[in-house]
Amino acid sequence: MSQLTHINAAGEANMVDVSGKQETVREARAEAFITMDAATLQMIIDGNHHKGDVFATARIAGIQAAKRTWDLIPLCHPLMLSKVEVQLSAQTEFSRVRIESCCRLTGKTGVEMEALTAASVAALTIYDMCKAVQKDMVIGPVWLLEKSGGKSGHFKADA
Repeated sequence: MSQLTHINAAGEANMVDVSGKQETVREARAEAFITMDAATLQMIIDGNHHKGDVFATARIAGIQAAKRTWDLIPLCHPLMLSKVEVQLSAQTEFSRVRIESCCRLTGKTGVEMEALTAASVAALTIYDMCKAVQKDMVIGPVWLLEKSGGKSGHFKADA
């Protein structure tokens, strides 16, 4: 098993020094789901929510969150992202919304946390916008689908 990189020799949390790492193109994709009643989902699809376009708001929130991940997660590096994409799709057969995020940069550290944060915050935004209609929506799972670049190379989650 790999060693934890955010723990120093004394067992203390620290920010990893990436100054010696090579810059490479790095990309990560993450996925999140939010499950709700069919009527709540239909309200979103039909655009009948009194707060406005739920998907557009969640997309913007996810993009903003990816850009601010370093502010939210201790020990994350501030990154100059070159791409953040958040796609939302209604899955009526499961009464849920699927959220997929993609983050990319050319840099010295990966963008997994940014992709996970984007997907998570998009789901939280849907919850926030719809909680007046339904409070028992469920968020999850949230997981890393794929990452590429860097020393550890390519990772793709098992389907």
